[in-house]
Amino acid sequence: MGSLFRALRRRLDANARRAVEVYTNELADYRSLAAETRGSAAMLDFAVNLRRRTIELAADEQPFTEQDHAYMSSVGATRGEVGVSLASQRQVLLLHANLTLREIHEAAGPNDLSDVMCMLGWVACHGLTAQDAYTHGFLKGQERFLPAAARIQMLAGLLVTGEPAAAQLARELDLPLPDHYLVTVARVAAGPPDERCRDEVVKTLLADHYLPLAWHEPDEFVALVPCDGADPIDGQAPARSRALSVMRAVAELCGPCSVGAAPGRVRALADPVALARRVCQAAPVERIPSQVYGVADVFVELGAAQLPQVDQWLRELTWRLASGPDLVTTLDCYYRNDMNRMRTAVALRVHPRTLDYRLRRVRELVGIEPGSTRGVRVLSTAVTRILAEAWHDRP
Repeated sequence: MGSLFRALRRRLDANARRAVEVYTNELADYRSLAAETRGSAAMLDFAVNLRRRTIELAADEQPFTEQDHAYMSSVGATRGEVGVSLASQRQVLLLHANLTLREIHEAAGPNDLSDVMCMLGWVACHGLTAQDAYTHGFLKGQERFLPAAARIQMLAGLLVTGEPAAAQLARELDLPLPDHYLVTVARVAAGPPDERCRDEVVKTLLADHYLPLAWHEPDEFVALVPCDGADPIDGQAPARSRALSVMRAVAELCGPCSVGAAPGRVRALADPVALARRVCQAAPVERIPSQVYGVADVFVELGAAQLPQVDQWLRELTWRLASGPDLVTTLDCYYRNDMNRMRTAVALRVHPRTLDYRLRRVRELVGIEPGSTRGVRVLSTAVTRILAEAWHDRP
């Protein structure tokens, strides 16, 4: 055993005590554990044993044994069972990694370069296996503390942030982890449901849709629907249909909402979530969602929202349309039916001549023919902005 390893052995107890102090100072969950005599002693025992085995195995260039992994998993399970949060679990692993590097630096002498490189190489190779064992036990321990719905929401959060622990939690929940998800976001128009209602929504949906589901914000529901690598927004792909079914259930439980979606790859979902949220904000609010909107459906509205002058011009059109009889609803139905006069009249349950009158009234108010190319570009954008409740100061 080289001099670095002997120095680490001499400092072992002091380093373990310092580690426990750091954990309790930095993390509220660990302060709660340390408040109990047995909890504090268990934390110190684990810190000592982990460092002892690390020094012994690194000096001999041997990996952790199955017994070592079982021990670390049992400690992780104990932490999960008593309610340590996943955020604290991830943070304590980071703190341990930082402390390990600090302890090596403090113990190293001027002639310990080879020992230092050996130690760092061993930690890089075998440290992750120790973390995985600890995390596996932690997630198993949480089964006794958290209900399935809470763990599903936790999984969704881990997937959105790209946390490596998502793969382990998915296995624990018996959920396959695909390469791609269709990130689907619903924004509840009436405002945030209370916490109890949000929990009930997740529990209810899981009975029919066993997917990563979560309330990303109090008024923003997220569903991660498995899909293939192609963009499922263009066409009626199974993922899009499944996402629509989920969001219709959300609307039934929480009231009218807007829906937006964007595809993304696992471990890189942060940008798709942000895009789906922006699409959702531009999509119309509907009592029963008629489709899952993607960028291809609202890219004009997204652009208009970023240009205040254009948005103001569209807003003025909104004021004019508000003076007519059901003109916004009529235009929305007209464009949804590809400007087919008979289908639109049937959908609106009005006589075709009534539809003609309304379209003529639009032309008189805004000076644009609804059925023209210009009318489609301008009026369909204005109508979608209205239905997305983008302008709260309209008449």
